[in-house]
Amino acid sequence: MDEKHEKRIRRHRRVRKKVSGDSARPRLNVFRSLSHIYAQIIDDDAATTLVSASSAEKELRSLGSGGNLKAAEAVGKLIAERAKAAGIEAVRFDRGGYQFHGRVKRLADAAREAGLRF
Repeated sequence: MDEKHEKRIRRHRRVRKKVSGDSARPRLNVFRSLSHIYAQIIDDDAATTLVSASSAEKELRSLGSGGNLKAAEAVGKLIAERAKAAGIEAVRFDRGGYQFHGRVKRLADAAREAGLRF
């Protein structure tokens, strides 16, 4: 691993000390790569992924590159819709060690607009 990746992992561990999801308020985790962005809603008590969405999915590939702001916004809306369908209203946001900026912020804002509370 390169130094930049190790620093992100270290920041993520620091965030995870304080942010954990339970059945009442699961954790909305974000992972971004150069080409895609992924979101999962996780119940840490049961160690299960409840809902997931990513820009690599077939229905979102039509947006062009999965590594842009438009794709992040679409993933945010999709994760919120799937969460509501699963009966999840409120989550705890886990930025995954990334800065709350750019694609991560756009995903979070789109999820909030679609009705997810955090």
